[in-house]
Order: sequence, then structure tokens, then C-alpha cells
Amino acid sequence: MKRIRQTEKRKLHNHYYAKTARNAVRKLRATTEKQEATEMLPKVSSMLDKLAKRHIIHVNKASNLKSKLAIYVNKLG
Repeated sequence: MKRIRQTEKRKLHNHYYAKTARNAVRKLRATTEKQEATEMLPKVSSMLDKLAKRHIIHVNKASNLKSKLAIYVNKLG
């Protein structure tokens, strides 16, 4: 029973952080100003790294997202 309670609590905790990071990625992709995007990129990258370190998302997924976001920010005029 204790394991069930712990798993449920951890699932809610992980879901919150994963959802927050997804929203941050979505917000960064919606940004059209280069200045604002370059300020947001390190914060979003850090969030993705923390999720990968805690095994909430896979390390390769975090790397792929960071790469795509960096390419997007560099393309902005």
C-alpha cells in the first residue's frame, strides 16, 4: 500500500514538471522575437536537462528538443 501511495505521489510530481517544460517549449516555439527567444533558450534547456537527469524524459529526447530549439532561435531574424 505504501508503494502505491509513493508511486502516485511521484507520478503527480513528475507530471507537473513535464507539463511545465512542455509549455515552456511551446511558448519558446511561439516566440517570434529573437531577443526574447535567446533569453528563454537557456532556461528551457536547463529544464529539459533536469527532466532528463531525473529520468522523467529520455536523455535523447531532451537533446533532440534542445537542438531543434537552438536551430529555431538561430533562424529568427
